[in-house]
Amino acid sequence: MSSRTRLDKAYATAKIIDFDDDSKFILFSDCHRGDNSFADDFANNRNIYFHALKHYYAEGFQYCEIGDGDELWENISFSAILNAHKNVYMLMKLFHKANRLHMIWGNHDMVYRDPDYVKEHLSTYFDPKTGEDVELFKNIKYHEGIVLKHRTTAQELFLTHGHQADWWNFLFWKWSRFMVRVLWKPLNVMGIADPTSPAKNYKELIKVERRTKRWIIENHNLLTIVGHTHRPRFPEPGDIAFFNDGSCVHPRSITGIEIENGEISLIKWQIATKDDGTLQIVRVLLEGPRKLIDYKTE
Repeated sequence: MSSRTRLDKAYATAKIIDFDDDSKFILFSDCHRGDNSFADDFANNRNIYFHALKHYYAEGFQYCEIGDGDELWENISFSAILNAHKNVYMLMKLFHKANRLHMIWGNHDMVYRDPDYVKEHLSTYFDPKTGEDVELFKNIKYHEGIVLKHRTTAQELFLTHGHQADWWNFLFWKWSRFMVRVLWKPLNVMGIADPTSPAKNYKELIKVERRTKRWIIENHNLLTIVGHTHRPRFPEPGDIAFFNDGSCVHPRSITGIEIENGEISLIKWQIATKDDGTLQIVRVLLEGPRKLIDYKTE
């Protein structure tokens, strides 16, 4: 199965969400939430992520998580991840209860493509204080792709993780998961990166991006937003409509994509020092805003 076929399938089976210029979305991916050990890359940015997500909840945004939210290659148990970052999941639960949480699975949480697995592990969690199971993400659904479709213009924005263009991490993800658990996780603690990851292998990254761009061109320059490579991308109108929201495991910052007022922007949240020496978490506009309609092709 080629990357084209895999992307075709993700698009054909995507969940469709209607939106308009009053709709607001925040897109994050590649959080890689772990167990708060030395190998947990998310732990360094947890407070930044939590503050940003709390802002978006208060402002009425919908949250689309574009894959690799949970690090289920390094970690066998979701419960360990939940206990490590419980405040984050309680905030995500608020999005879910308000029907504002839309989840896509990636290669590191590909187990979520099985609805039975999702139901068993994410519906409830055990609360040691009460000794009972408590509701978490009841009836949550994970998707391979999501299509945001504008009610007025019929413009489509295709969201998927992007590992469909990475044949090794799509077809042999179980082998990759095994290697990460037994080899790369302990080496990661010592600062040695996994060379099979496109996020840490520039040559592989370029190949994945090239395959994705080819698919976008073959589909009439369909505006496509992915993650996977951790490299933020924000094209100009008229260029190949290949967007990447980056990741939540950059050193000391997270990046994402906002959709608001019929416009799209690439943003970063980071810790900044005020004049008096105190620290604060701030939002930085990296690219945009650009009108979505400027990327529409006939």
